[in-house]
Amino acid sequence: QIILPLNPTVCLLICSTHTHNLLLTYSCVSGVCRYALGMSSGQIPDEDISASSQWSESTAARYGRLDCEEGDGAWCHGEIMVEPDYLKEFLQIDLHSLHFITLVGTQGRHAGGIGNEFAQMYKIKYSRDGSRWISWRNGQGKQVIEGNRNTYDVALRDLQPPIIARLVRFMPVIDHSMNVCMRVELYGCEWLDGLVSYNAPIGQQMNLPAYPVYLNDSVYDGAIIHSMTEGLGQLTDGVCGEDDFTLSHVHNGWPGYDYVGWNNESFPRGFVEIMFEFDRTRNFTSMKVHCNNMYSQHVKVFRQVVCYFGSDSGWEDTPLSFSPVEDEKNPSARFVTVNLASHMASAIKCQFYFADAWMLFSEITFQSGTAMYNTTLVPPRTVVPANTDDPTLKVDDSNTRILIGCLVAIIFILVAIIVIILWRQVWQKMMEKASRRMLDDELTVSLSIQSDTLVYSHNRSGTTIEQESNAAYEHIFPLGPDYQEPSRLICKLPEFAQSLEEPTASKSNTTSGVQDGVPHYAEADIVNLQGVTGSNTYAIPAVTMDLLSGKDVAVEEFPRKLLIFKEKLGEGQFGEVHLCEAEGMQAFINEEYSFDVPEDQPVLVAVKMLRSDANKNARNDFLKEIKIMSRLKDPNIIRLLAVCIYSDPLCMITEYMENGDLNQFLSRHELEGQLALLSNAPTVSFSNLCYMATQIASGMKYLSSLKFVHRDLATRNCLVGKNYTIKIADFGMSRNLYSGDYYRIQGRAVLPIRWMSWESILLGKFTTASDVWAFSVTLWEVLNFCKEQPYSQLTDEQVIENTGEFFRDQKRQIYLPQPVLCPDSLYQIMLSCWRRNAKERPSFQEIHRALLDLQL
Repeated sequence: QIILPLNPTVCLLICSTHTHNLLLTYSCVSGVCRYALGMSSGQIPDEDISASSQWSESTAARYGRLDCEEGDGAWCHGEIMVEPDYLKEFLQIDLHSLHFITLVGTQGRHAGGIGNEFAQMYKIKYSRDGSRWISWRNGQGKQVIEGNRNTYDVALRDLQPPIIARLVRFMPVIDHSMNVCMRVELYGCEWLDGLVSYNAPIGQQMNLPAYPVYLNDSVYDGAIIHSMTEGLGQLTDGVCGEDDFTLSHVHNGWPGYDYVGWNNESFPRGFVEIMFEFDRTRNFTSMKVHCNNMYSQHVKVFRQVVCYFGSDSGWEDTPLSFSPVEDEKNPSARFVTVNLASHMASAIKCQFYFADAWMLFSEITFQSGTAMYNTTLVPPRTVVPANTDDPTLKVDDSNTRILIGCLVAIIFILVAIIVIILWRQVWQKMMEKASRRMLDDELTVSLSIQSDTLVYSHNRSGTTIEQESNAAYEHIFPLGPDYQEPSRLICKLPEFAQSLEEPTASKSNTTSGVQDGVPHYAEADIVNLQGVTGSNTYAIPAVTMDLLSGKDVAVEEFPRKLLIFKEKLGEGQFGEVHLCEAEGMQAFINEEYSFDVPEDQPVLVAVKMLRSDANKNARNDFLKEIKIMSRLKDPNIIRLLAVCIYSDPLCMITEYMENGDLNQFLSRHELEGQLALLSNAPTVSFSNLCYMATQIASGMKYLSSLKFVHRDLATRNCLVGKNYTIKIADFGMSRNLYSGDYYRIQGRAVLPIRWMSWESILLGKFTTASDVWAFSVTLWEVLNFCKEQPYSQLTDEQVIENTGEFFRDQKRQIYLPQPVLCPDSLYQIMLSCWRRNAKERPSFQEIHRALLDLQL
């Protein structure tokens, strides 16, 4: 079934189009991508249709199929609604792969005349990955869709913009005066591009003499703060702009609606950078960019595009460059095809250079090899239009059987290969584990003899059990022959044994976990709190935690309904971190704390949310973390404001600063001076840089006084407020934006190795001294305006090899270079933080004092 409000000539053209060529339908002809996706026909199986609740088994989700009267005639929600517009119930469809959905249809429950239930209004939510759900809205921001007026007619509604999704939820807007039943259908086609998000600068406003032209992406479904991130919008809506960009295809669309545009004055480097992320690694053949070329208004096709190709192993060193022919004779909008030369990638980052004052795009599509299309081992559902005699639409059954047979054979071969590989890996791990256990037992005995100290942890019964002090070896094994077995490394390098024989502190100091003012938590009784993003938030001595968490939680319960989702900041094994707006937060916090936000305005907050299916240990750690975070009171540490713990999911609500994280803040700024004036970029003075660094040192001084170890100090984990106020955050930003800052050690851990001390990488030893090391790297970032990643000239493996040079201390280790802005006195402080011997590194109190002196 195809729903086409088009003339018969266009219909015949569409019906004869092969499925592979449906890429063309996204490119400015979204009206042709309107195939029924299988609710009515049964192509979508029952197990892929679910619901929040149901009246009875005869009104279950599987009966929510358009034009079907099975069961009691429809899906009907089972909860009793007591409030109007109560959005809780939903009917969900899983398409198993991304689809381009342009139209939806709904019916009520007719049931041969005995049914009288239908949805007068509804909303749609959709998801591309099953974790982040997006509310559909049209270009004017309206979310509610008009539904049915009776139980039997089909109400077809165009989705403008279309949605690209794998999962779709129909959510009836329920009036308590009537029950609601629904039957639904989705219309569209498979999304062969594989594009799941694009990140780009926010579109801008062009001021023409007669009226302004708004060139923003009004339907972007990701986060829009300083830029557009992790979403899709008008560049993928299947609608191409007119030759005259002030016109609009969409009813009630304003001038410039179909285009996203930028002015070159806002981009001192002369280009706009857009990053495209895909569902998997693909073999890309070309990219098509629909550009406006109305040169009379200083709008032209881009002068050049430079594309970088990325995958799990990083970005390719050599980019691809393409320059279209400049055209000042024909003002028509056109597609520019960029040959991508069969590059393999899962992400593409393109820099589009300006040819004139403005650059306007309305659509971008990608073509990749057909062999890469199937996302699962099961062939995608293909819907063939019914009731047609066109011979081009008939399926050759014999070819289909041969194809299925080949696929089944390939599946069996792949399964056999996977089983063999897994068996070999399991066997190898068993052998390595046995060998490692013997070696680590020897090392533990050696350490126990040298330090005359035993490490204990408390079990639930209150008794103590002996704990292996170097269990971190089982979690951190860097790649490379010298680093895969730390115990063997010790055998190879006798100087390590000498380092173990250094004089230890007195028993009283060792018991408290402090040696010469630097607590070494690998030799103390530690409580590691499991953060929701999957990494230990802080390492805290048990005695300190008992002192901090012995009181009641000093924060109030906050109503969940007053939290408005803005952006996902991070996620992990046990939960997620979201950026939200909180309405009325001012009434829920202590009087000693105040916001610079009027009481009637929402407050920007970060919400750490524990997944409802988290295990008991994760829940206990989460509640402990709430207790501890409620006691942290320092002007340079993010504060816990409120909690939601009376029901699942458990949430803690913390501050979030309006200028975002320090990394992104500084990367948008330049040093105050003549060059910055020429580039028209926002500026920061050197004294302000020092002021921000001093605040970071002050916050870390406070944490170290409580014997907290942060473990992930970096500019990405520092937030910026008004007047260059800095606050250290306790959650790692596990966003795609910072995925390159973390190194995945296969099957074991994800670590920010470019900020870590040598002993943290090689020995798994995290202390205040290792935080001092990370602070110096963070200071290096600040003085470079975060324009460069630490050790950018080294690969991840070379960074790990460099830590071995620090360990050997044969003067071959590579230090981060002195930034251009950095005076010699400040660089000497940085070098002291990178000393091999952790005891020789300065404390945060000393660093803070030195930075204060530098500002005088």
